[in-house]
Amino acid sequence: MPLVKRNIEPRHLCRGALPETISNELECVTNNTLSAIIRQLSSLSKHAEDVFGELFNEANTFYLRANSLQDRIDRLAIKVTQLDSSVEEVSLQDINMRKAFKSSTVQDQQVVTKSSIPTPITEMYNTSDKPPPLNILSAYRDDHIDGIKFYTDPSYFFDLWKEKMLQDTEDKRKEKRKHRVNMSSLSLLFTQEQKRCVDGTLPREVKKVRKAHNCRQEWNMMALDKELRHYHSLHRGVSSEGSLSPDGSYNGFYFSYCSYNVL
Repeated sequence: MPLVKRNIEPRHLCRGALPETISNELECVTNNTLSAIIRQLSSLSKHAEDVFGELFNEANTFYLRANSLQDRIDRLAIKVTQLDSSVEEVSLQDINMRKAFKSSTVQDQQVVTKSSIPTPITEMYNTSDKPPPLNILSAYRDDHIDGIKFYTDPSYFFDLWKEKMLQDTEDKRKEKRKHRVNMSSLSLLFTQEQKRCVDGTLPREVKKVRKAHNCRQEWNMMALDKELRHYHSLHRGVSSEGSLSPDGSYNGFYFSYCSYNVL
């Protein structure tokens, strides 16, 4: 259920009962409507003043933060201009020994407190009805739970957040424990594999041996022309004893080819 922060009263301008002794009802309704409009404008001006007051406070806070940041920038600019690398030499070892810069972060605490409640909410809380005295029945309960918590429980959302945070912490702890067990099992398996490799009990992979490559036959084929390669393939047995001459010609196949034509 949404909580209305500011209510403008009265909401109904012309609604109301007329006295019986009024002779002119139209004039009475008009006067009541005008007075309701005046009260409504008064309520609106009050809320407007509160809105502008909140805006002023936020703008003042923003100005203070911006002014503090500007002062830090000015001090840093002065310090940078005073540095001179030609006069002051700093070794790499001194730079590594210096502590790294760490900004001081201020965490906001007690943001939602009774003092931080807006003024309209405080007025609404003060004018609202008090809860029924159900805490009187707490003495008759067997579970020792305060009876007022069944009607209103201010600590409900905090308890819900605390339960969720504890559950997340427990889940992370279980995940770390599982990861630690997996790492220990992997390290144990790796140690066993190393031991088996040292002892020689681990079966080695059989590598395939590449077949011998006859480069001489390929060179002889490359030395031939396209027309002679066909006859060389037919009479490979006859010309297998041929060899390349020093000038790159194939002598053995030439004689075998000539003898084949003569026959």
